Amino acid sequence: MHDPLEERARYYARKAVLADKNGRYDEALKNYRKAIELFRHLVKLRPDSAFTSFYVELLKKYNDRVKVLEKLAQGEIIGPPRRGPSGEQGSEEIEFEIYPPDSPGRPKITFNDVVGLYEVKKALKRSVVYPVRRPELFPLGWPRGILLFGPPGCGKTYIVAALANEVNAYLFKVSAANIMSKWLGEAEKNVAKLFKKAREIASGGEPVIIFIDEVDGLLRVYNEEIGGEARVKNQFLMEMDGLQDKDNKLLLFVIGTTNKPWLLDLGFVRRFQKRIYVPPPDLETRRELFKYYINKAMKGPIKIGSDVDIDRLARLTEGYSSHDIENIVMETLLEVVDEHFESTGGKGEPREIRMEDFVRTIKRVRPSINPKHISTYMEWSERYASI
Repeated sequence: MHDPLEERARYYARKAVLADKNGRYDEALKNYRKAIELFRHLVKLRPDSAFTSFYVELLKKYNDRVKVLEKLAQGEIIGPPRRGPSGEQGSEEIEFEIYPPDSPGRPKITFNDVVGLYEVKKALKRSVVYPVRRPELFPLGWPRGILLFGPPGCGKTYIVAALANEVNAYLFKVSAANIMSKWLGEAEKNVAKLFKKAREIASGGEPVIIFIDEVDGLLRVYNEEIGGEARVKNQFLMEMDGLQDKDNKLLLFVIGTTNKPWLLDLGFVRRFQKRIYVPPPDLETRRELFKYYINKAMKGPIKIGSDVDIDRLARLTEGYSSHDIENIVMETLLEVVDEHFESTGGKGEPREIRMEDFVRTIKRVRPSINPKHISTYMEWSERYASI
């Protein structure tokens, strides 16, 4: 549904930008002030809206512009002022990051670099890797929508980057927050442009992955849904339905990640045919993670003491995420480096890292995962997971 308050705010914003572009600065100033007042009301009334970050961004832009125009009116600026906001709703070009297979901007990692997560990798091979390598073996088609859910810091984003390299796919990296903030007003049209561009590349035989991080920010259920949110969701629904055609042999996949799967609209949950739980690392994975990061640390001049017990470190870190374990190794390394500079001014070689250094760090660095949430993930997984 359309929100009258949003429509009024956009109306005055459009009038302000148009007047500003045409040099009618007094008129622009008046309309910027009206738009600012209305957008402030929207932020207060709808703090859980997907557009809130965009409203805040607009308020900053428009407030900055008002200050410039006020200085012009007071004679503090001579001549026409610097150009004002040109990114009024619907006027911006579509913005998303596209990383071709050999792009220097994307991580050079594969499944071999992903520690643990064997079941997740197996599911992604069956859903993406094998169809890309031998599509003729899948006459009934393959999954086009994949949802990775689980606690933060457990490797969801990392494994998507590895998957893209496994199949040499074009990677479209799209933030749900950016979709809503950049494309307000014309959002649904730009969603269509996103999928159109992806289909154009895929039609040439290239695999394409549209990766939507924090997808719950885009496809969640809201207590009160305003017009823009509903239109964007409907457009995504239509685009994802279009990928399910069995005669569609394009190697185009939509992968979403979320830390809060229970917020997702169930209509969209069903569009992700594969819903894969990315769990916290178990004991064996924690052991492998410590080995991996300690081996990386040993490539520098700092050595690891013979008393370091990786099995004990794995036992001490139950409930920690993969990122937490990386952070423990890094913090321990930094503590030894800091001690070295404090005692010698950085001269000579630092001492080796001992077991007591790791234990001290573990006591200081607490797990980022709330243990109460694990049962919630497990319940949602038992109800909706599909691997």
